[in-house]
Amino acid sequence: MKSRKGILYGLGVGPGDPELITLKAARVLNVADIVFAAASTKNSYSLAVSIAKPHIPDLTEVKILRFPMTRDEKEKKQAWENHALTIIKELEKGKKVAFITLGDSMTYSTYGYILKYVKTMAPQFPVISVPGITSYQAAAACLNKPLAEGEESLLITSGAKGGYRLRQLSVKPDNVVFLKAYRNVKDIILAIDEADMLENSTGVTFCGLPREEIINDIRKLDNRPPEYWTLILAKKKRSYVPSKS
Repeated sequence: MKSRKGILYGLGVGPGDPELITLKAARVLNVADIVFAAASTKNSYSLAVSIAKPHIPDLTEVKILRFPMTRDEKEKKQAWENHALTIIKELEKGKKVAFITLGDSMTYSTYGYILKYVKTMAPQFPVISVPGITSYQAAAACLNKPLAEGEESLLITSGAKGGYRLRQLSVKPDNVVFLKAYRNVKDIILAIDEADMLENSTGVTFCGLPREEIINDIRKLDNRPPEYWTLILAKKKRSYVPSKS
């Protein structure tokens, strides 16, 4: 009898609202042999697991992989390699392995790093990556504000190091999304103001979760304790006003 070949699924499970997980991700979770999720080395909590839990059968094994929150590149790469090896061992047993991640599987995702190592170290195993709804898509929907229209441009960037990415551009985009806008929010606000986008900017914290909050004046974020689940949507001023006719 021919043995079953292992397969890796990378699943984006959305921003937080359990109803925003895709049908495909839910289907894969229902048939996976083992589910992996990332967590900090400081705790074992995984929001991705909390979101996906209704779709994971009770007998399916769920394993948390701890990732260090550090700027030490060597330490981070060692963790990615070690966790990739853990996943490969399950693939070698012929298992259907699911790695779940918040938002989209291919946007600022821990899965993206794991994927590179698995493909390099064990290219014989098939991989299926399933997209998910991002936090900024959910935030735009929550605000009823389009991310981009017509010929407008859209910049999606990390705010972990402040607003320098926006400053680097000689021609400013029409719309900007700052993800991870928490520790360096003061500099992000300054960069948005310099780009003359402050008036049309909004902050959202804990998007899709019970603690969701909309901050219409993002300057108020500077006076608050930093929240990891913070993003900012900013837009250039528009001279065009739709007709009411």
